[in-house]
Amino acid sequence: MNLEKIFCPNLACPARGQCQRGNIRVFSHKEKRCYCHVCEQTFSVSKGTIFYRLRTDPLTVLRVIALLTHGCPPQAIVAAFGFDERTVKDWWQRAGQHCQGVHEHQVGQRQLDLQQVQADEIKVNTQAGPIWLAMAIMVSTRLWLGGMVSARRDLSLIQALVDRVRAMALYRPLLVAVDGLSSYVTAVRQAFRTKVPRWGQVGRAKLATWADLALVQVVKQRRNGQLTIDRRIVQGSSALVARLIELSQGRGGINTAYIEWLNATFRQRLVSLARRTRALARQPETVELGMYVLGCVYNFCTYHDSLRQPFYLAHGGQRWLHRTPAIAAGLTDHRWTIAELFEFRVPPARWTPPKQRGPVSKQTRLLMEQWCQ
Repeated sequence: MNLEKIFCPNLACPARGQCQRGNIRVFSHKEKRCYCHVCEQTFSVSKGTIFYRLRTDPLTVLRVIALLTHGCPPQAIVAAFGFDERTVKDWWQRAGQHCQGVHEHQVGQRQLDLQQVQADEIKVNTQAGPIWLAMAIMVSTRLWLGGMVSARRDLSLIQALVDRVRAMALYRPLLVAVDGLSSYVTAVRQAFRTKVPRWGQVGRAKLATWADLALVQVVKQRRNGQLTIDRRIVQGSSALVARLIELSQGRGGINTAYIEWLNATFRQRLVSLARRTRALARQPETVELGMYVLGCVYNFCTYHDSLRQPFYLAHGGQRWLHRTPAIAAGLTDHRWTIAELFEFRVPPARWTPPKQRGPVSKQTRLLMEQWCQ
């Protein structure tokens, strides 16, 4: 067991979520348990992963999840491995909940210079009727930023997606490319605003839209068998749009090709998202969890050919440095394996002393000095 990557998961422990602090030691190699001398509690090494309290071999579970993330229907896995369908569903739910936490910790809490963001929606057929899946991508790194699931394709769905993107965006020049849905215009202008100080005036500060925010739309219409594409600049100057396109994608014009390629990847790898399939999802939560599993696998475990960089050898040869979207965005320095993704432990928030009246005790003050810095 590598104690450098293990932290105490006890929420009542002042040392929770902190690695390499010397408070963890091995309690039992056979049972794979560790001991924290701060809270004097033992815990399983697998706590915080999808393998916690699972009796099946972790390698088998990883193989099943890998097949599911590459478009294999659950019925085929049941027939091949002999597992019960409810067991496979439980593993998939565990993987989805785990990947949701990983995405929120590794991507959702970061501040990135997005440069260009593209967003689009997918219509998903379920047994209870169609639902909508809206997603966004960072063009320069191909990083999947997140998605939202809703029963209706309305302003609330688009606003939730844009607010998620806004939480990760630095105040830098930004280009947002979307389709012809009018809700994007309202949602983008509502989300990307900053306070304007009112010196010497009483009342709430006014909100102004970002100065270097550009919004473009790609409207596709098919009439009498003819496809027409109308590219509109809704907000921002043409010079700003051209500069951001050159920075983020190198060449080309106004388009939504990158999010459409991502949609195709999701439809290919998630069997419930295929246009014509008999493996329909029963609940919207299943689609949402599958979205997080495939999104994390796409970001951290999959090389992207368009992100590779050349490096030259001393004798004149050339090799390629392959990168994942997470590597290109600076979120990690190597490609994660499937096992590394599902063994990743999301650390809890730092411990804070409980609120109390009167002066702080000497013991609490020592704990604050040692574990709250």
